[in-house]
Amino acid sequence: MTNIAVFGLGSMGYGMAASCLRAGHAVHGFDVVPAQVSRFQDEGGTPGEMTDIAGALDVVGVVVLNAAQTEAVLFGSTGVVPHLRAGAVVVSCATVPPDFARAMATRCGEFGVLYLDAPISGGSIKAAAGQLSILASGSVESFDAARPFLEATAETVFELGDEIGKGSAMKSVNQLLAGTHIAVMAEALTFGISQGIEPQQFLDVISKCAGSSWMLENRAPHIVDGDYAPHSAVDIWLKDLGIVLDIAKGAKFSAPVAAAALQQFVAASGQGLGAQDDAAVAKVYARNAGLSLPGDKS
Repeated sequence: MTNIAVFGLGSMGYGMAASCLRAGHAVHGFDVVPAQVSRFQDEGGTPGEMTDIAGALDVVGVVVLNAAQTEAVLFGSTGVVPHLRAGAVVVSCATVPPDFARAMATRCGEFGVLYLDAPISGGSIKAAAGQLSILASGSVESFDAARPFLEATAETVFELGDEIGKGSAMKSVNQLLAGTHIAVMAEALTFGISQGIEPQQFLDVISKCAGSSWMLENRAPHIVDGDYAPHSAVDIWLKDLGIVLDIAKGAKFSAPVAAAALQQFVAASGQGLGAQDDAAVAKVYARNAGLSLPGDKS
């Protein structure tokens, strides 16, 4: 049994923490929403204040929104790293710039704490099932220390070498594809509506054709059902595609398709859709073309 703490009990972190529980580990859950912490403890999570239990932790999983929240968890006014024992490992799962991952690894090393650059992919359903893909880079010692956490939460762990930042770089590649796939799915679905093709018919046919993608098969049903309860919100893409374009700028690499997709998510957020499921980007196309989507009120 490994002593694990998961910081961030949102749609991804809660499932990962629950997966660690199922694997038989002692798991502490922390979140800015007290109700999430209480819920997790009611389901078997181990109680305890961070400062009281940190010295006994083997693994700290950080499953928060962005770099700023990651840094706050690790080194903020109540940061966990100064309280960890030497040899404990931080598994950093948020989508962050590679340079940020390298900086966090260096700061963790000053306390004798290991760091695994380990962004995640797969969505909330796979997180709950312990079937994520983890794109990880770090030292052999970091992988070894994190192994119980990785095995409990992931179906596939891609070990990308010992260079911190490689995991985050690979995640940015994935997010470029994922974000543009959602946007172009929304464009294609609403284009179909303009030609008299119902969303359900679009999904039935295109999901079996060469134009399909994982994001089409996963997100188009949200539009068909008119259900925009967030599994991954529109505003996530302002951050993730923003990271992609920042990295591209630094590399003097042109990424025009990613830039176009980002603008559609920016438009969706500007229309007040930022907290809705990212499939709501279809509403931008629909409004611009005067079309109705399933669930629209007349």
